[in-house]
Amino acid sequence: MQKRYHVGYIAGVFDLFHKGHLNLLRRAKEQCEYLLVGIVSDEQAIKNKKRSPYVCEQDRKEIVEACRYVDKAFILPYAASGTRDVYKKYHFDVQFSGSDYEHDSYWLEEQAWLRERGADLVFFPYTQSVSSTKLKEKMDDNGKPVLN
Repeated sequence: MQKRYHVGYIAGVFDLFHKGHLNLLRRAKEQCEYLLVGIVSDEQAIKNKKRSPYVCEQDRKEIVEACRYVDKAFILPYAASGTRDVYKKYHFDVQFSGSDYEHDSYWLEEQAWLRERGADLVFFPYTQSVSSTKLKEKMDDNGKPVLN
């Protein structure tokens, strides 16, 4: 079956890998022949989320790489972690993201920039039932489940 895109790209922290991550990667791979996945570095995750990921960047990369939908995973360097940096290196045809970012002003700018280069930005429905944030809320400060 012919897929819509040749090379696709998606980035994320992928901390506490869960079904929502799997759904995102599956949907992306359904649309492209080759799927690149950028893993947000620990340093960048701390800057963006104001806390360390539970799982270190190297382990998160290995977990994502093991997913059958992923052709190549790499840790995004802190100084060159944006869409434009990755596009300049890999010249992907499409970037995928979750719909929770669809109306974000940053993403609207990136979408226009990608379109100028003949690439697309596609948003997939966010899996409402699970997220790394929800999982973290169910843990205490030591990473142990909080029993209700």
